[in-house]
Amino acid sequence: MTDITIYDIAKEAGVSPATVSRVLTNNARVSDRKRQVIEKTIKKYNYKPNAAARSLSGGTRVIGLMVADIRNPFFAALAVECEIAANMRGYTVLLCNMLVDEALEEEHLDKLYAQRVEAIIQIGRRTDMVVSDPDYAEHVKRISRIIPFITTGKLEGVDYYSVRINHIQSMKIVMEYLVSLGHREIALVGGVKSVRSTWEKQNEYINLMKYYKLIFRREFIQEGTYDNTAGYNGMECLLKTDIRPGAVIAINDECATGAILAAQDNGFSVPGDISVVGFDNTAHAILIRPPLTTVDYNYPLMGTTLVDTAIQAARKKNPPREILLDSRLVIRESCRKSG
Repeated sequence: MTDITIYDIAKEAGVSPATVSRVLTNNARVSDRKRQVIEKTIKKYNYKPNAAARSLSGGTRVIGLMVADIRNPFFAALAVECEIAANMRGYTVLLCNMLVDEALEEEHLDKLYAQRVEAIIQIGRRTDMVVSDPDYAEHVKRISRIIPFITTGKLEGVDYYSVRINHIQSMKIVMEYLVSLGHREIALVGGVKSVRSTWEKQNEYINLMKYYKLIFRREFIQEGTYDNTAGYNGMECLLKTDIRPGAVIAINDECATGAILAAQDNGFSVPGDISVVGFDNTAHAILIRPPLTTVDYNYPLMGTTLVDTAIQAARKKNPPREILLDSRLVIRESCRKSG
């Protein structure tokens, strides 16, 4: 069908055009059943409301989206889902990459404020730190008095909304799986402890080692960054320890990819000699051999929740201040029973 209109969407979904409009603009209550039918029909035809239609409901609405680095598969996947969810609700996303640059991070924040976007979503960088940067917190605090601020992390002393991954639950399902396979020497590779997600995973890993009555070895935690090189170097260090781990948990899929390559380059089989698990369920997980067992974060749900929280906050509908999202383990071929 060409030149699809809001009337075509309404007819196929069995609702009124006004109901379709309310779903697109998210400015009134629509039952979950009707919303699902309408959103499915919109996706089917890749329908996008034109500028004239948007202007009838108050003009083009824009959400600012600040992402740590779009080249990272985790951030790319989440940014795409945020944009899809925003477009479904009649919003445009203005994407800003912060990269590893604090000045750029603050510059993007100021530009989004100057453009008076309806809300700002920040994914990564200084909202991910265990200890909040007081200067950045003060900067965001001034802006959040005017524009709602939503993040996937935390920022102490700021009026913000948080939609976060439950990293403690994520580590629990990984450890439970490895222990069920009979593994007792379990290591953790990658990540920087000053980053909250890594800090939470590390702490829960240590707690669970005690819970399962496994011997904790300090050398079994190999910190690094979040790329292939960190995983590779971390695995090589583990292979040189007095007791080689039977399973390795990588802080993300990129690190897991490097860890698998290091094991193979040193003559070890994955999963024959060493089992490997990752986090994020990105494209790396299915491209590496063997395909990687990893934690999936349900990006569509997370993106939708971030956008809905932003829209509700902008419309002063008092969404929850903090939402924790659980994960699931996707089992592929990189793990096997111990022994």
